[in-house]
Amino acid sequence: MAEIPEKTVGRLSLYRRILGRLVAERRSHLHSHDLAALSGSTAAQVRRDLMTIGYQGSPARGYDVQGLIQLIDTMLDGPEVQPIGLVGVGNLGRAVITYFSGRRPNLKIVAAFDDDADKVGRHVGGCPVHRVSEVERVVREERIRIGVVAVPAEVAQKVADLLVAGGVRGILNFAPVALRVPRNVHVEDLDMTMSMEKVAYYARTGPVGDQEERRDER
Repeated sequence: MAEIPEKTVGRLSLYRRILGRLVAERRSHLHSHDLAALSGSTAAQVRRDLMTIGYQGSPARGYDVQGLIQLIDTMLDGPEVQPIGLVGVGNLGRAVITYFSGRRPNLKIVAAFDDDADKVGRHVGGCPVHRVSEVERVVREERIRIGVVAVPAEVAQKVADLLVAGGVRGILNFAPVALRVPRNVHVEDLDMTMSMEKVAYYARTGPVGDQEERRDER
């Protein structure tokens, strides 16, 4: 199968969350226009996304909710557990560990790192905390390929370098700074300050462009 575009991966993740809620509501099927309405997309976009992963529904009944969840699980999570290493066990880091605990069986934070002596050697949410100087060694030993950077901006690049040296291929970056990484390492930036400022700006001035244009940017 061809590589899935980045925006499509993001929408598939959103679809999965929505479908999970529908399972809890005991809903077994839905049509593309239903999923579009719930995800803020269009029916045509939903159909294109699901065709990308080789899924087609029934014209009469639509998409099987459980079957679609299972396929998206396979596409996004892979068949095996992907261990994650998190650097920075402050308020944000602890919140990330707590949030992901048990939420995605195939995504598991197996090691955390911090230089606070009161945290090193302990467990946070069942996750052992190591010194930052041990990042490269632990990442290699645990075969970690996903890293989470939850440290201040001034040390984020150093942390990213350690993660990459250990073999990490993807980084979720909470630090408000652009990371320099090799081309074969994917970085996903989550700058909450920038996002809040954008929300505040549009709350004050009003959104730009019509709704359909904003949906197409996703």
